Amino acid sequence: MRYITISLLTLISCSLSAQEVLQSLFTEADTLRGMLRPERTCYDVHYYELNIKVDPQEKYLSGHCQIHFLALADFEVLQLDLYENMSIDKIEFQGETLDYKRIHDAIFVQFSSLQRSGSQGVLTVHYDGHPTTALNAPWDGGFVWKTDKMGKDWIGVACEGDGASLWWPNKDHLSDEPDSMLVRCAVPNDLMCVINGNLIGKEELDNGFTRFDWKISYPINNYNISLNIGDYTHFQDTYTAADGDKLALDYYVLPHNLEKAQTHFKQVHEILACFEQYFGKYPFWNDGYALVETPYLGMEHQGAIAYGNQYKKGYLGQLPQGFTFDFIILHETGHEYFGNSISCDDHAEMWIHEAFTTYMETLYLECKHDYDESVRYLKSQRAYIKNQVPMLGPLDVNYKDWGDTDIYYKGAWMLHTLRNVLDDDKLWFEILYELHDKYKISNVNTQQIVDFFSTKTKEDLSYFFDHYLNKKELPQFTYKVKKKGKKTLLSYCWQSVDEGFCMPIELNYGEKMLRLMPTTDWQEIILKGENLDKFQVDRSSFLVDVEEIL
Repeated sequence: MRYITISLLTLISCSLSAQEVLQSLFTEADTLRGMLRPERTCYDVHYYELNIKVDPQEKYLSGHCQIHFLALADFEVLQLDLYENMSIDKIEFQGETLDYKRIHDAIFVQFSSLQRSGSQGVLTVHYDGHPTTALNAPWDGGFVWKTDKMGKDWIGVACEGDGASLWWPNKDHLSDEPDSMLVRCAVPNDLMCVINGNLIGKEELDNGFTRFDWKISYPINNYNISLNIGDYTHFQDTYTAADGDKLALDYYVLPHNLEKAQTHFKQVHEILACFEQYFGKYPFWNDGYALVETPYLGMEHQGAIAYGNQYKKGYLGQLPQGFTFDFIILHETGHEYFGNSISCDDHAEMWIHEAFTTYMETLYLECKHDYDESVRYLKSQRAYIKNQVPMLGPLDVNYKDWGDTDIYYKGAWMLHTLRNVLDDDKLWFEILYELHDKYKISNVNTQQIVDFFSTKTKEDLSYFFDHYLNKKELPQFTYKVKKKGKKTLLSYCWQSVDEGFCMPIELNYGEKMLRLMPTTDWQEIILKGENLDKFQVDRSSFLVDVEEIL
């Protein structure tokens, strides 16, 4: 085989300053996976057809993937992705076997002739191997090989962060979603394979295997493609939208859990209704909504949500007192809007997925109960905010270990804070609804989100998002009080922020509320005859640190 020589200088094009800061963290493999280099930007994938066989006994996968692409620039080399532990038999294009070179998990395919911009083609990658096994799914990516109570094989895969290329060849970058996809999966005859989208065919093969064909008719993140293999029982329900449209609800559970699931999954109706109220109808209507019981906790696989919460309240039975919803159903259904419908372009911007989805949990409680109940839920999460790293990570490296749970809890609190900064609920809910309506089933980046909020509020909110996303520390409201007879002099300012930070804040004292507009400069105000024993910053509405100077 003829190999392609690729200079390392072309593989790593980070700026010198970024390289100096991050060199100890990121590997060449991280950069190859995360960066949109010319070998990736030269083409767009609009359709995948994946045809595979899964052998549970050998924990082995074999098959081929057809990659339908459009050339966006002239090129002779393009990059695909497939983990090193998976073997490539051959790569075909127009009846010809192409040369390729592997560098870590990246595959650089050499075409025998120049591919012109605007042309279309189909690459077929034949491959096999033992895919990565997850040790602790879904927090690490890979296959989960288990058996159910009856000893039947029960298999799932979750790969968010680690990437879909751990089990099938693709352009593994969040910015490039196929417009649609067909997955054909053969499994032993006594098992069923459930995938995203709609089942369009089933065929019993001659080798003791049955093939299930699933068609996904919407754009989809590659990591959302998932196999669920088991001795499933299928039952159905229907959700009726506000306009009368009917949405198919499909549930795939282990047989001994059927009766339990038929009761437990009824909460899907009120969750979908609340999210429809705030963000519009379920975004993948034609593909339907499904929950699939999995041997791991859960994952937001588009249209086929992985469910492993054991039919318990909260998070495996853990939930603040008084709440009764199933956390996995609620959270992963929220991801159908943010994460699956609105998707970020880079792993560094996963706050877009998780902050909005975690905030949607609070909106569900506000929808079902009231605002106070949603704040009570937010307060239960406040202790989990760490403030150790910024929520917005480094771009172009797909460093899956960057960050922590702050993109969830701090992100939700950031949005809750912004709602109170605006102090206009009518406008706030219009923004949320129109945000999803404008960007549904598309990719966005952080700047587009910031610009959208600024445009809708007619206020430059860059200062707000810049601090909460790019700095690990919270804004610090610093104040001091000085008694002057019956009057009190209050001095205050923002600290631990950049110049130009001008977020309002509210103070409660007695039964009164005072809204201030602090800046980085000290300001003063006189409070007359107030009882300072009850003086406090409203930290139930604003995510800030507070310091009193005595």
